[in-house]
Amino acid sequence: MKYDFIVVGHGLAGAILAETLRSRGSKVLVIDEPKENSASRVAAGLLNPVAGKRFAKSWLADTFIPTADAFYTSLEARYGQELFFRKPIYKIFSSIEEQNTWMAKSAGGNWGDYILATHTQSINQPGIDDPFGGIMIGRGGYLHVFAMLDLLTEDLLKQNLMLPERFDMRELQLTESGVKYKSIEAARLVFCEGYQVVHNPYFKWLPIQPTKGEVLEVQTEQNFSPECIYNKAVYVVPEGAGRFIIGATYDWRNPDEEPTPQGQEELSERFRQITLQPFQVTGHWAGIRPAVRDRRPLVGMHPQYPQLGVFNGMGSKGVLMAPYLARQFAAALDGEEELMPEIHIFRYLSLYYAYTDQQNLQP
Repeated sequence: MKYDFIVVGHGLAGAILAETLRSRGSKVLVIDEPKENSASRVAAGLLNPVAGKRFAKSWLADTFIPTADAFYTSLEARYGQELFFRKPIYKIFSSIEEQNTWMAKSAGGNWGDYILATHTQSINQPGIDDPFGGIMIGRGGYLHVFAMLDLLTEDLLKQNLMLPERFDMRELQLTESGVKYKSIEAARLVFCEGYQVVHNPYFKWLPIQPTKGEVLEVQTEQNFSPECIYNKAVYVVPEGAGRFIIGATYDWRNPDEEPTPQGQEELSERFRQITLQPFQVTGHWAGIRPAVRDRRPLVGMHPQYPQLGVFNGMGSKGVLMAPYLARQFAAALDGEEELMPEIHIFRYLSLYYAYTDQQNLQP
């Protein structure tokens, strides 16, 4: 069987890339081992256009958001199911100093519909502890990532376009016309493996830092407003009926997929800084993100083997960035446009040369 592309990995990045390639008429086979605690499946799927203590607009938010919105809307229309929940984000000031930082920042910028309101005092919402107020951020929301992945996976399986198995690197052969995997041939293969790329012999030179993230599901005794997402050191995403998803921790020292008592306590303590309500932890998960040194994605074809590519490194920003970057990557693969230099893996060519030199020196 021959394909235009093999996509290895069907987390958020791989699923969006495969869907984008197929929408352009390419014949795509996805290879992915089903895994309940992948980083994509445990993530809350947050899209936040203004983040961080410095109140910076997310990188290229004006470019990424329209494409993301159109992509998720098209999937909702196809499946008749709401997947992307458009919600404002209430970013709570942690101190008067933080409030002053925002007031100075907002005075010199054109924020448009990204900032819906600035509150210098509490909004007096039941259950919310916000003595210094906060800002209400527009154009945000969250994606039900696991629901989207389940729908796309079911489609691929029905059409015999997915192999639900672990990719075996030993079975990969590079040929003059592309690649061969077992009895399958394709013109190109793209790895969308997340943090597992650190074990990939073709791309392990890329500066991926596996970073563990833990999230909680909690049940509150009262259902404070589910009309927005809350943010103060952690995000708090409403799931309905008093349930919220809280996350996430960042741990690059112990990158395993096991939830920890320390992670639960950290998230619980931070949630207590947002609400005065009692709550009960009803779920606890962990996953590993593929973080990158310069906090930019890793996209492109291998410098020596042009039939092999990578689409990776979006960290916690995949919901925001992946639809646009998948569209640009697909267009670049067809020779229609160039990849942005900020995301192209060739910015790390010096690491590739150092890696190959090291391999050549080994006995």
